[in-house]
Amino acid sequence: MKNDDLLHTEKILAERKTFYLDLKQNARGKVIKITEDVSGNRDTIMVPAEILGDFIAALTDIQTTSDEN
Repeated sequence: MKNDDLLHTEKILAERKTFYLDLKQNARGKVIKITEDVSGNRDTIMVPAEILGDFIAALTDIQTTSDEN
């Protein structure tokens, strides 16, 4: 994907990590690219935009469980 395909970006700072959340679009559709940067080492996952609701629901369930414990 080219930078031209970037529709929106968010940055989250968490201690020594930085998370980048980029909404991108290509010929196959929209995708959320989630990148974790730790001292220059990067790991990335891609989440298809059409399952973003399921992804957020799963994270919300995890957060609820974490808050309960």
